[in-house]
Amino acid sequence: MPNPENHVILADLISKEPLGPAVRQGDTEFFNIVKWVGFALLEAEELGVTQANVDQQKASSTNPNVRRLLGAGNEDSGRWIGLDKDWAYRAIKAVGNYGEQFERHVGPKTPVRLQRGMNNLWNQGGLMYAPPIR
Repeated sequence: MPNPENHVILADLISKEPLGPAVRQGDTEFFNIVKWVGFALLEAEELGVTQANVDQQKASSTNPNVRRLLGAGNEDSGRWIGLDKDWAYRAIKAVGNYGEQFERHVGPKTPVRLQRGMNNLWNQGGLMYAPPIR
């Protein structure tokens, strides 16, 4: 949009189907990786793990959920999707958590100026949640 001021995102809910990443049909292994990386980025936001604090969180967090997410514990949560135990740490370090990505690409301070609304975490009035990473 050359002039974003000439456009508006309507406040009305026109559609409510879930949208998300897609992969080639039949590539189950890659589908699982993409799905669980998305869950990890949501979990990171819920746990307060950001791109800026991920190193500190991995080194010193005492929260078992944070430690498990970042591969700092004894568990190897990546094993069941064919990745190593640092898989979520590397994703968060590279792109930030879900909220950081939303704000950076489509949030209120971007030309799109989209409010989080239903894209907020479940505990902040939205629909976004991730199953536990174990």
